[in-house]
Amino acid sequence: MKETQPWSRRARLVVLSLVTVGWTGLLAPTVDLTRPSSQTLARGLDAALAGPLAHAPQEFANNPEWALMANLYEVLGRANLALAEPSTAAEQLERIDARIDATLAHEAEAGAHGFLLPYAQRGPFSDPAGRSVFVDGEIAMMLAARLHVAPSQPYEALLRERVEHIDGALARGPMHSAESYPNECWTFCNTTALAALVLADRVLGTDHQPRVQDWLRVAKSSLVEPSSGLLVSSYTWDGTPLDGPEGSSIWMVAHNLQLLDPAFAQAQYAAAKGALAVTPAGVAWAREWPRSTPARPDVDSGLVVPGLDASPGASGLAVLGAAAFDDAEFLDGLLRSMEIAAAPGREGPARWHRAAGRIGNAVVFYALNVGPLWAVAA
Repeated sequence: MKETQPWSRRARLVVLSLVTVGWTGLLAPTVDLTRPSSQTLARGLDAALAGPLAHAPQEFANNPEWALMANLYEVLGRANLALAEPSTAAEQLERIDARIDATLAHEAEAGAHGFLLPYAQRGPFSDPAGRSVFVDGEIAMMLAARLHVAPSQPYEALLRERVEHIDGALARGPMHSAESYPNECWTFCNTTALAALVLADRVLGTDHQPRVQDWLRVAKSSLVEPSSGLLVSSYTWDGTPLDGPEGSSIWMVAHNLQLLDPAFAQAQYAAAKGALAVTPAGVAWAREWPRSTPARPDVDSGLVVPGLDASPGASGLAVLGAAAFDDAEFLDGLLRSMEIAAAPGREGPARWHRAAGRIGNAVVFYALNVGPLWAVAA
């Protein structure tokens, strides 16, 4: 009789995955008895971002990128609320202005590197201007969103200046793209910057469609990964792919593309869902990488759950993708999974998910209020 051998790591992960899927399937009906409606959760996140999640003093030190992104998504969500419910506009504008002013103050104090990871200082940018389109694009989008709610001459002047920086960087780039980090262009950041230009065009009376069309032409011909049909997440200034498609990038990219090329946006969302969505037993999550491409963990992917390939970063942004593309079934499964795994918290009217941090909660807040801003800019 052969001795029983210890289980292999793969076998343990398979069993863990099966147990987890089965357990979440059993929990799903129970979760539905207590899970707040999307409308209730949206109101709760609004209160949380103004209260328990309003101040995170260490977030710029811990991850300056996520701190800036959390500000962006909160501003976008509040702009949508103000447009959808004009009676709340004054309150939302007060909070929007506070976030924008805090962002600009941090930039004035720490410079663009105050929003970037330390490796931004590893060398010079290829573009002589030496600016990050991650920073310029997200600040421009915040300013443009704010101006869609109400005019402001000071913010308009700041937006015009930021738009000029983005336009110049895109014009100088060999791929009609701008760098986020030295010799590193990110699809997330470039589509965010381009969407910000479109938003800005509507309030400034400018026209950046030539820039949009130049980027789209190059992206469709050179930046789509063949096996998945998805845009790569990063590439060098001259267009050499660095990272393949990533869930923590593609869902926001597809949402941005809704302002740039709706048909391409729909195709990217469908391809992302086919390659990354996992929907067992009434719950849902997203993988960070298609099975056809190698895994390359980084700060954006976060800790990927072994065996399930569940990425918190990809799953959080998938909530935005599902909401933006009116994919109610996928959205419901993602929110159900958050109730199971992301440690829901409540304090008075505030509702949030403790495991998601301010960035994750801001993304969900925006997702549950998505629509009006993109509609008026389209």
